[in-house]
Amino acid sequence: MYGNGRRLEPALRPSPGFRRRIAMAPPRQPVRAGSDYSPAGMKVAYVFSTSGHTASYKLGKMILPQLEQGTHGVEVVGMFFFDDNTYLLRAGDPVGERLGRVAAEHGMLLMLCDQCALERCLAEGEIGAARPAGTVAGVRVGCFPDLYAALAGDPPDHVITL
Repeated sequence: MYGNGRRLEPALRPSPGFRRRIAMAPPRQPVRAGSDYSPAGMKVAYVFSTSGHTASYKLGKMILPQLEQGTHGVEVVGMFFFDDNTYLLRAGDPVGERLGRVAAEHGMLLMLCDQCALERCLAEGEIGAARPAGTVAGVRVGCFPDLYAALAGDPPDHVITL
C-alpha cells in the first residue's frame, strides 16, 4: 500500500506470441545517406530559437555548406532567428554574409524577430514597424504574422526548429 491507500497492480506482461512476432518481423530497411534522399519539391523553413551554438554551429558548419554546394536535399524557403541567433545576420559577420548570398541567389527569406532585433540594435523603429539596421543585405524584421505573410506565397512543407 502507498500513502493514498492504493495498491500497485502488477505490470502487464507481453503475450506469449509477442517475442515470436518480433522475431518474424521483416528486417528494417537501411538508412540512406542524406545525399541519397532528395524529395522532389519538398520545402522547409528553419526557426533558430535555441540559444547557444545553434545558429553559428549547426547553420554555419552543417546547413550552410550544404546550401552552398547544392547538396541540402530540399528547398529552404526561409529562416527565422530569435534571441542571440539574430547576431549571425549582422553586417560583416562571415557566416551571415555567406548566408545572405545564398538567400539572394535562391530567393530565401531571412527574418529576425522584431523584438529580439530591436533589443540588440539590429533594427530601428518600434515593435510591429521595425526596420533592419546594420544587418546583411536582404534581411527582414518582423513577428510571426509577418513571417506567415512572407511565406504565404511559397509555403514550406515542414518547419524545423533548432
